[in-house]
Amino acid sequence: MAQGGDYFSAAADEYARHRPTYPDALLAFLQTLAPSPALAWDAGCGSGQLTARLAEVFEAVVGTDVSAGQLARAAPHPRVTYRTAPAERSGLPDGGRETGVTLAVAAQAAHWFDLPAYWAEVRRVARTGCGVALVSYATARIDPAVDAAVQGLYAGALERYWPPERRHVEAGYRSLDFPFVEVATPALEIRQWWTRGALVGYVGTWSALEVLARRRGEGARAAALAEFGARLARAWPDGEERREVRWPLAVRAGRVG
Repeated sequence: MAQGGDYFSAAADEYARHRPTYPDALLAFLQTLAPSPALAWDAGCGSGQLTARLAEVFEAVVGTDVSAGQLARAAPHPRVTYRTAPAERSGLPDGGRETGVTLAVAAQAAHWFDLPAYWAEVRRVARTGCGVALVSYATARIDPAVDAAVQGLYAGALERYWPPERRHVEAGYRSLDFPFVEVATPALEIRQWWTRGALVGYVGTWSALEVLARRRGEGARAAALAEFGARLARAWPDGEERREVRWPLAVRAGRVG
């Protein structure tokens, strides 16, 4: 979630409804990073796509985000506490050798952070050996014809409207500073079976569309989505048919010494 320009609060309902959730394989890997399942912290958690899933494998989870609107739409869970706070000032207590956060994760969010300040906060709240992970995914993959329609919007009509931070997502976060000894990560991906309408809903949450609306008005956003919808319908004529949508996950992982 954005720490500076907030591109998602205005569409918090759509974000909560249309963003994909994360797979079991990612949870299993994140478990291996943590010295214990005591406490996971999900920074920039948005509407909790990963946060609630972490509660399946951790005893307690804290999700923080600067957007109260996003947090209001997060799925409740008895082991999850949501807080309105920036990633760089979480409000969590100091960690140490035996207490503190055992996993610090940021999913599809770290490119918005003041990263040096975030890393300082991770070290402050972490238990010794705390796992650290940055998770990201770029554009979806369905089939060549549908992918071409998606790319026509992503890299065509919206090319100049993407916030500059988006380049880090496209690089799989390899362009970000990661001041920990890295742990090898398995090949991971999100898989969802979606209708054509679900894909349009997801695309509607892109930050570039919010930038387009701010610069040229809501009509420009609506026109871009309508043009995309028409092109997508030609590639995916049966809108009720479900197709597999895949997002390869990029994960950078390590541990606090």
